[in-house]
This record gives sequence, structure tokens and C-alpha cells, in this order.
Amino acid sequence: MTISNTSPVATRTDPIRAKPALSAGLVIAILLVAANLRATLTGVGTLLPSIEHDTGLTASAAGVLNTVPLLMFAVTSPFVGRASHRIGTTRLLVVALAVLAVATVIRSLPSIACLFLGTVILSAAIAVGNVLLPTVIRTHVPGPRAHTVNALYVTAMGLVAAVSSGISVPLAKVLPGTWRSALAWGVVIALAALVAWLPRLRETRSEGGVQARGKHARTPWGSWLAWQVSFFMGLQSLVFYTAIAWLPSILANQGMSTAAGGWTLFYYQLIGLVTGMALPLLTRGRHDQRFTAAAASVIVAAGFAILLLAPALALVACTLLGLGTGACLVLALSFQSQRAAGSGETTALAGMAQSIGYLVAAAGPLLLGVLHDTTGSWTGALLLLIALSLLMAGAGYGAGRDRHVQGGRDRYPGPRSE
Repeated sequence: MTISNTSPVATRTDPIRAKPALSAGLVIAILLVAANLRATLTGVGTLLPSIEHDTGLTASAAGVLNTVPLLMFAVTSPFVGRASHRIGTTRLLVVALAVLAVATVIRSLPSIACLFLGTVILSAAIAVGNVLLPTVIRTHVPGPRAHTVNALYVTAMGLVAAVSSGISVPLAKVLPGTWRSALAWGVVIALAALVAWLPRLRETRSEGGVQARGKHARTPWGSWLAWQVSFFMGLQSLVFYTAIAWLPSILANQGMSTAAGGWTLFYYQLIGLVTGMALPLLTRGRHDQRFTAAAASVIVAAGFAILLLAPALALVACTLLGLGTGACLVLALSFQSQRAAGSGETTALAGMAQSIGYLVAAAGPLLLGVLHDTTGSWTGALLLLIALSLLMAGAGYGAGRDRHVQGGRDRYPGPRSE
């Protein structure tokens, strides 16, 4: 199926060229990029109380800090396809990884300006990886192996994201720079991914860039299916990043300690990780996923409802949230490839889905922070999340149809070669 915080599945073989044999080096390189797509973001939520205390930021201002990555995803994503077409996928990915490493360090410097500036830059770099990985998998991974690679992709992205949430507070307690040093640990993963992709940059040069550039397709603004894929992507991202940003604070408001809240967030992501690993294997070969997407969204709504009505059952609520959001993530990423007719269309659809999707998602952390500051409780925020999860069920039902986006229009799928 797919894969994070983006990556889909190839449902048939592109007629442009045969895909090379899958190598262990390519798989490792893909997984290292996937590990960077959330690692520098998910730890911020657990560190927010310390950040607010040390910097004087209000909950609304902290909400802006969590909204910046989503806004940058939305702003950057539409330009990735064109840039990739001009300079090559591998070259662009290497540049993005280098920028990510530098920006992660900038964010941890002792300055509020650096905190926000570093977040802006690293978010733009992550957006490049978000859009390009579906194309890398579609272009380089043989059809029969795509399901396995996508499952591994989801696993790597989710596992590192969960670990980042769990270890951020303990790291802040033992490292000299407290929460600033805890924010900087992700540079290790960025550098590892950069090292893995540099040799592939040389391979691209030796091959004259044949594998670096693909067919450029226009963004499918006129496709209703593309809009449904985009809104499903946006709503699942809104739910996930809102939970990452505010779940520890919601649990702390209900009496849980900061450290316990961080590990509960880890548990939530771990459940999502297991779901993400299992779903691509359970749904392999199924091209119509309407009911799967709708059911997963309803499970998310149920999790928020329990968190609101029965806070003592927070663990049950987080279990449901993990199950639902884990499935929705995999589906949202896989739709960007499954609903595209070829590699060029995959890049175009992924760019649109992540631009529109993250623009929708960006409203989540900020809006919930404002609601909390205004009302003094999390009730209104949780009610809004329940309603948005149900809306996500409708978008997922439409995006799950067995259709393709081709030439900017919705088409019935042609013959497939798995």
C-alpha cells in the first residue's frame, strides 16, 4: 500500500521504463528519509510546557509553533514537482536533507527567533521529502515489492516519530541545553539519510540523469477525486498533528504528569505504528477502500469522544486514536500513488494533496490553542475534533473509490500489473 507524515503504492507498472531490481541500499535510503519526516516535529508537543515556561509563549503562540510546519508543507509542496522535473529527484532530495540538518541545529539555538526560523526551514525541507518519496517508490520499486516497502516506510516513519515523543522529555532533563538540546537530536538521523543518498547522487550523474527526472504532469485541480484525496490527507493530518501538539497538555489538564503524558503519546503512536504495519498487508490487492477509510475515521471520532466523556479511560481513548489515525495515515499516503495513473501524475497528485491537505491541517493546532485560551478548557476543542473526524469519514469514502487521476480528470482504472 503506502506510506508519511507520506507514501503510496504503485498499482501498476509505468510504461515509460522498466523498474530496476530492488536493492537493500535503496530500501535503507528510503527508510532513512522516512525516519526524518516526523522525528523533528513530534517531540515538540511533549516539550511545549517547558518551552512555554522558559520563553513566556502563550498557548496560542505555542500553537503557532506547531502550525508553522503544516503551513510550510502547504506552501512548499506545489513547487516540488516542478523543481524535481528541472534538477532531478535525487539531487533535490540530497539538498533537502542537507538543509534539514542545518535547520535542526538552528532551531535549537538560544533564541526565540532561531526557534521559529529553524522550524520554518526544516519544515520546507521535510515537505520536499513528503512529496518525493511516493514518486521514488513508484519509479524505483518493482510492483510486487511496493507493498512491503510501503509497510516498512510507514514503520520507520512512525517508529522514529514515537521514539522522539517518548525520549524528548527525558533528554531535556539530562542534556546540558535542556529542551533546546532535546530538539536537536534529530540532526543525527538527517545526517545518516544524507550519507545514504550521496552515493546515489553520483549514480544519477553517471547515468546522465535518466532516473532522476520523470515526466512532468500538471496539478489536477479539475479532478474531484484529487480533491477528495487532498481533503482526506488534510483531515487525517489535522487530527494527527493536533494530537501530537496538544494530547500531552490535555492529559496533564486531567491530572497526568508531563513525563507520563509524553509516554502516553508514545503509546498512541506505537498503536498507530502497528496498525500502519498491518494495514498494507491486510488490504493488499484491494483497490476499493471506501469502507476501510470511513471506518478508520469513525474509530478516531470514538477515541476523541471517550477522551471527552470518560477521561479516566484515557488509555482506551489513545488506543482507538492510534488504531484510527494509523490506518488513515497509511490510506492517505497510499491514495496519492494508487489514485494516480503514472509516476508524473503521482508527483502532481502528491503535491496537490499535501499542499491542500496541510493547509487544512494547519488550522488544527492553532485553532485548538485559541479555543483553549478562550474557554479555559479542552471541551470545545475535543467536540470540534469529533466533528472533523466524522467529516474525514466522508472524504475517505470518496477517496477510497477505485478510480485514477489522469490528465487532470477522473478515470476508471485500466488493466493492472501488480
